[in-house]
Amino acid sequence: MQMTIDGFVAGPDGETDWMFVTHNPDPKVLQKIVAAGVELAAGCDTILMGRKLAASSFCSYWEKVADTEPDNPWNELAQMITGHRKIAFSRRETTLTGRNLEVENGDLAAVVQALKKQPGKDILVYGGVDFVSSLISLNLIDEYYMVVNPVAIGAGLSIFKEKKVLQLESSIAFSQGKIINKYLPV
Repeated sequence: MQMTIDGFVAGPDGETDWMFVTHNPDPKVLQKIVAAGVELAAGCDTILMGRKLAASSFCSYWEKVADTEPDNPWNELAQMITGHRKIAFSRRETTLTGRNLEVENGDLAAVVQALKKQPGKDILVYGGVDFVSSLISLNLIDEYYMVVNPVAIGAGLSIFKEKKVLQLESSIAFSQGKIINKYLPV
């Protein structure tokens, strides 16, 4: 999950324009960030997301990069995201458009617990403030990967709605200020 240094994952109206605010981005830093994303995606075979993210351009964006942009630095990650099983949770929708995308209307906690018991690799969650907040509140997150960006926005949306104590497992700092922290629930 991308996060500002002051703990927000989006601006007050869902803005995410702060995520790539870097002067003169270093291609080597981008390469390392992409490699970290690829490593994380390689360890999973299922992606969970909320309806809002699935209904946005998430799937079509990654499918476009995977299918038509072989020189894009994100292509390898796009190939994985496109190929992975994706499950979008919705209370209303029964179908959404996207390659390997399923829609789940069942009880969030019961469905996620059942998915965790299935054989296979890890399950990766992609954003959506409300969706991720629900998973956190239900104690369904086993590992937190937070990409802390060197920008403060002063106000915004948080995925944490209550106190949550986490233990830092690892941290990777990049020269232009982004830090990827891995936390475990205590």
